[in-house]
Amino acid sequence: MLQVQLEVGPDPAEVGRARRWARSRLAGSGIGEDEPLAETLILLISELVTNAVVHTGCPAVLRMLFGGPGVRVEVADASARGPARRQAAGDDTGGRGLELVDGLADRWGWQREGAGKRIWCEIDRAEKAASDRVADGPDRAPEGCAPIREPRVYL
Repeated sequence: MLQVQLEVGPDPAEVGRARRWARSRLAGSGIGEDEPLAETLILLISELVTNAVVHTGCPAVLRMLFGGPGVRVEVADASARGPARRQAAGDDTGGRGLELVDGLADRWGWQREGAGKRIWCEIDRAEKAASDRVADGPDRAPEGCAPIREPRVYL
């Protein structure tokens, strides 16, 4: 298993640096820049690093682990406050990060780590393209409701 990591400062400008760094590491791992998997991973990294930097004000560590059936992304920070889903209104410019992570990742979660936490997500390198994951969405619905089969589009 190959693991790479980047220390990220508590500045929103660090999100762009993290994306550029991740793109170069993906290319080195054999994932082409134009593959849907690469774009999905960059979006997930952007969301997780943004959440760490903006909502905690703490430095963070971004890790990517390559091996096995897929790719794991982890962001660890020094804040003990766990991630919280927000309900974004139609015109809100934020508040959708964890919804994107939930919709794009095959698995995600978080755990306490020392005085802080680690948020992680995984994407399998399966036959189903990452772009299909966005269009299909999960087959989950509240109890008593039928699954929604209409495509979800994230802009």
